[in-house]
Amino acid sequence: MQKRFLFLSLFSTLALFADSETDTLKAQLKQQQETTQKLLSRVETLESKQQSSVNTSASFSQNAYLPDIAMILNMSAVYRDVNNSAYENFAVPGYIASGDAELPFNKNRGYNLNYAEFAVHSVVDPYFEAFAFLHMHPNELEIDEAFVTTTSLPAGLRIKAGKFKSAFGRLNEKHQHSWNFDEQALIYKSLFGPDAISDPGIQLQWVAPTDTYIMAGVEGLQGTNERSFGDTESPNLIVGYLKSSIDIGDELSILGGVSIAHGKTTAKNSSDIYGVDLTMREQLGSYSALTWQSEYLQRNKVISAAKTDRQAGLYTQLVYQYSNNYSTGIRYDALTKNDTDLSAYSGVNTDNLDRVTAMLEYKPFPMSRLRLNYSYDRSKIIAGQRKNINTVMMTLNIAAGAHGAHAY
Repeated sequence: MQKRFLFLSLFSTLALFADSETDTLKAQLKQQQETTQKLLSRVETLESKQQSSVNTSASFSQNAYLPDIAMILNMSAVYRDVNNSAYENFAVPGYIASGDAELPFNKNRGYNLNYAEFAVHSVVDPYFEAFAFLHMHPNELEIDEAFVTTTSLPAGLRIKAGKFKSAFGRLNEKHQHSWNFDEQALIYKSLFGPDAISDPGIQLQWVAPTDTYIMAGVEGLQGTNERSFGDTESPNLIVGYLKSSIDIGDELSILGGVSIAHGKTTAKNSSDIYGVDLTMREQLGSYSALTWQSEYLQRNKVISAAKTDRQAGLYTQLVYQYSNNYSTGIRYDALTKNDTDLSAYSGVNTDNLDRVTAMLEYKPFPMSRLRLNYSYDRSKIIAGQRKNINTVMMTLNIAAGAHGAHAY
């Protein structure tokens, strides 16, 4: 009986010790699990930060330190049935006085190196992109554009600041090598000159949060364009515009816009230019398209308290892209209103100031282009006489390096 009691007592003691050890082990295991969970959470946080840093570095550093650089060469061979010295002194009645025309492109009957353009683009940081376009002409180097744009503003807003081509109208913003024809549209040349509206200033654009593209913009510019403005004692030019586009089916796109530019002339009088443009593009195949583009501009320029010049003109053009290599087109330009002092051209017919242009283009590759351009121009006065001018030119344009595509 005593042996049985001792045996039971020993067994109970061992059981108590076993239960105590199990509880201790369970507590230690739970503590280790909590510690492990905290370590895993910490590791995940560190890995997430490291991956974010790697992604930012991969997407940002290459653009930041290796900017896109392109060189564009534009040259031409020109036949014109007017000699060079006479052509340099042409006048367009009411718009351009004799000797005031600027001719940076295709100036000479013969061979022309119009310019070499260096284009630079880089992401600066997560908030800005920078652009610069430098034009090297045979006798000068000029900054065509140099500006920064924002990339991260909310609510569809974007700011551009620096020297840039205004987004007024349809053609103003395009560089010469992206024109469909090698000669500038007559109304643009007459109202603005070859550089069009290109000034130091600031631009604010807003894209509406709608399925249909709607963009509104306003620009404050210095107003250095002497052809229509020119009072540079202080910023004098304000430009505003509203643009939209819609797609009808899968093939037809329609773009339209209205624009206004308000500034002051060198005589400190008001000058206003109104513009309306319409472009329709029908996609005929993978590399085939038909594009019709038209634009009308009118200038109201105050001369005195009793007189305001009212002048206007338009162009309309049709371009058929047959394939990825070939395209052809025709354009009609006309100065349709010329309510100004034309007494300097007494005895000269100043009506029907217009021009017809045709072109044929061959692009063996996307970065090279040969274009044959013919124009019949009835808009010019040379040596006091109305002169109808025939011009035939062959142009070669080469783009080398990382150069973005141009909008049609």
